[in-house]
Amino acid sequence: MIELKSDFSFNLNSPVAVVCHDAGAANLIFAWLCQWSHLGVLGQHEFRLVLEGPALLAWHAQALTLPRMQLHTELNSALAGANCVLTGTGWASDLEHEARKLANLQKISCVAVIDHWVNYKQRFERAGEVVLPDTIWVADPYAADMANALFKNAHVIELPNLYLRDMVKAISSVSSDCCTLLYVLEPIRTDWGRGTPGEFQALDFFVQHLNLIVGNLPVHVSLRPHPSDAPGKYDSWIKKHNEINIDLNTQPDLGMAIEHAKWVVGAETFAMVVANAAGRQTYSSLPPWGHRCQLPQSEIKHLSDLIPKSFF
Repeated sequence: MIELKSDFSFNLNSPVAVVCHDAGAANLIFAWLCQWSHLGVLGQHEFRLVLEGPALLAWHAQALTLPRMQLHTELNSALAGANCVLTGTGWASDLEHEARKLANLQKISCVAVIDHWVNYKQRFERAGEVVLPDTIWVADPYAADMANALFKNAHVIELPNLYLRDMVKAISSVSSDCCTLLYVLEPIRTDWGRGTPGEFQALDFFVQHLNLIVGNLPVHVSLRPHPSDAPGKYDSWIKKHNEINIDLNTQPDLGMAIEHAKWVVGAETFAMVVANAAGRQTYSSLPPWGHRCQLPQSEIKHLSDLIPKSFF
């Protein structure tokens, strides 16, 4: 069992402003805060939360009740008199970047959480403006090595991935007769010069070579949108592929969605890491003309590697 040591009292001076938009870092932070609260090391620390988008939905979905936590709607009010700012590093908003910028201007200590393994430098840049934190928190040794190599002046701290641990613990083994394939979607933010968003190219590549994953089994494909995807984004694509037994997965709990799947496929989203840790057959659908999946878990297979080179 992974545990945070009770003597890790953050080195974060209260009040602490916690600013998150994307779900990845928010879920890590919530798990750490819950564990620290359980261990009784939060003391009289005051937390001011500015949450938007998927992070706010995650907070409400988990129905977290932690002492001395206040929800704020404005960065300025949350940072007023704060002694530390703790942020995520998501792509889908400028909220966290603006929080780091304000912290820098106001000489407030800043900690940023990196929850993935891609585009580290770009996470801290908006419109050519780079704002780095004083400290970076990561949740595994792969990320720690990458952050240390890229950010020489930042203090990098590796904490245990309690969010992943708790999710995997709750996922049961898959039944032997299961024929469901869960496809976990995410915005890829590049079209590799082909004019079609990368996530749709990966989907098309996956459908074209679905048999390499499932063989001749009568599979049911369940598409699970990313928390940042707009409603209805994949409706037209699903209609175009009515020859496949396919639907949209709206299960709010990622763990439950993985529990009911034998295979899990995606580009390079964190959901694939969860699936791999839960013992599911996990594949990256990134096409061979795109970039290589950057998830560091060696058990995750690459669909493009299963295709003979003569095919292209």
